[in-house]
Amino acid sequence: MAYIFQLALIQTNIIVDQLHLLHPHHKFEIVGISTIGDKILDVALSKIGEKSLFTKELEIALVEGEVDFVVHSLKDLPTVLPEGLTIAAIPKRDDPRDAVILSMNNGDTPSSRKIQLSDLPKGSIVGTSSPRRIAQMRRKYSHLDFLDIRGNLNTRLKKLDDPASQYAGIILAAAGINRMGWQDRISAHLELDNWEYAVGQGALGVECASSNLEVINLLQPLNDPETYLSCIAERNFLRTLEGGCSVPVGVRSTIMPVPTNDLHLSGDVYSLDGSKHIAVHKTASLSEVFVETYDEGSCDMTSVLTITFPSYHPKACFIAAKLGRDLGEEALNSGANEIMKVVQQLKTNSKT
Repeated sequence: MAYIFQLALIQTNIIVDQLHLLHPHHKFEIVGISTIGDKILDVALSKIGEKSLFTKELEIALVEGEVDFVVHSLKDLPTVLPEGLTIAAIPKRDDPRDAVILSMNNGDTPSSRKIQLSDLPKGSIVGTSSPRRIAQMRRKYSHLDFLDIRGNLNTRLKKLDDPASQYAGIILAAAGINRMGWQDRISAHLELDNWEYAVGQGALGVECASSNLEVINLLQPLNDPETYLSCIAERNFLRTLEGGCSVPVGVRSTIMPVPTNDLHLSGDVYSLDGSKHIAVHKTASLSEVFVETYDEGSCDMTSVLTITFPSYHPKACFIAAKLGRDLGEEALNSGANEIMKVVQQLKTNSKT
């Protein structure tokens, strides 16, 4: 399997440790590979113009047989994978929230600095590489300024704490911070009752060749039903919008307990400056005792392997995929289509 840098190595080891428990006699070799997104650090993600910024080189290694599977942050995986590749496993999701990390340059200790973005002085600069986060923050924290910050998590934290840093704080995915063991640096979480996260955020995705049945069978037990089904719906919502990491799209998803196993999906689309916002939501039952309409073809759009789970409807993955597709179509019909056109035009103009 392949990885890039410290967080990716940690995430790869999470998967390998789980596989060792299931297959104690199996041996795994870890290979490090750098991607375009790791190498280009002085240009905003939205201006590079490449949907597979953090996956392309890894997928080439898969196609050429150099590695058997790759561990990704699922939010970095495009909704359409190269032909012959599939997501074979989506383990249990970690915290999907965004988190605020503030600069340590004023000498305070992390435990004494649990303050909110709203507490920062007017004109304070907050760093993030995510257009979604910038759009959301411009709506909620108009007194702040936002600036792109690139690099792996170690690099971003170093930039934040540099004595000459212009950043008052940065926004990162809580899951990555947790996996790095930096929980004590978190000043605040952006709570889910009024903040959406990126599609797949907090989850890992394990990618392999769709023809490699041996590896697929090895990976399938890692799937967590709730995470798998939620992420299929989220990914199909994004796929229907034809968006990527450079488009401000946020989601929230939850699955209710039996007997209904209702999957609630909320989706939001923002203009780049946050001034326009489309919010939609839908629910579908994934229970085996309820009959929902579904479309088997819609599941293919997520590039995720089709899997069934006990206590869920036999076609739950198709129901989840249809929910995401229907919600995406509702968003487009509600005005998201116009927002997306403007975003794409602005992106095109920024490259010329």
